[in-house]
Amino acid sequence: MTKPIRLEEQLCFSLYTAQKQYNKYYAIALAPFHLTYPQFIALLTLWEHDTLTVNDLGHYLNLDSGTLTPLLKRLEKDGWVERRRDKADERRVLIYLTQKALANRDKIYTRVNSCLAHLNFSPEQYRSLKSEVDLITEHLHQFTDNHTMEI
Repeated sequence: MTKPIRLEEQLCFSLYTAQKQYNKYYAIALAPFHLTYPQFIALLTLWEHDTLTVNDLGHYLNLDSGTLTPLLKRLEKDGWVERRRDKADERRVLIYLTQKALANRDKIYTRVNSCLAHLNFSPEQYRSLKSEVDLITEHLHQFTDNHTMEI
């Protein structure tokens, strides 16, 4: 009989718990801007890449259009982005940052980036941990792409 892995020994539970704590952190950090974490990462991606198509933004964020469209509609309603059909190809929708998004970028960066200071990790520790989590993601992605589980 296989010995079960106890809850406190589960890597997935540690990651799950850390994610919940990150969600709480971002809820506090982004509250003055009335942004959610998914809205923040959409803005972050646009600040990094400027104008993007909805499909490209979804690719960067690993979000499908069913999740991304309502998120973008809310960002547009709140004045952060503008969505326009591409004049060269009407099938494509382009996402543009508004003046509000550009004007608040540095304020948002300052609030969110303070998380690193709260974690008390050196830049090297932070990069190492991120690299390890990225490796976990890569291995899980490879596994789930195969859709099989050999026991």
